[in-house]
Amino acid sequence: MSIEKELKIVTDAIQNDRELFYGYQSNIAMAFYDAAIKYRKNRHLGNKYLTNVDIHAIANEGAINFLNLWIK
Repeated sequence: MSIEKELKIVTDAIQNDRELFYGYQSNIAMAFYDAAIKYRKNRHLGNKYLTNVDIHAIANEGAINFLNLWIK
């Protein structure tokens, strides 16, 4: 089976199964949340507002975190 067909199966499953959709949503959200907590802690930001640069860095770290969890 080609990667395109396999991705179509996964995409269709996520699109048609509300619980699977919610599962992916939750995992992506938590990857972002965990990255934000780690970012704040490592930079000793406390409750300071995040800049767009901060949010961009957190989003990238969250995406990496999600993908690393997915491929394990």
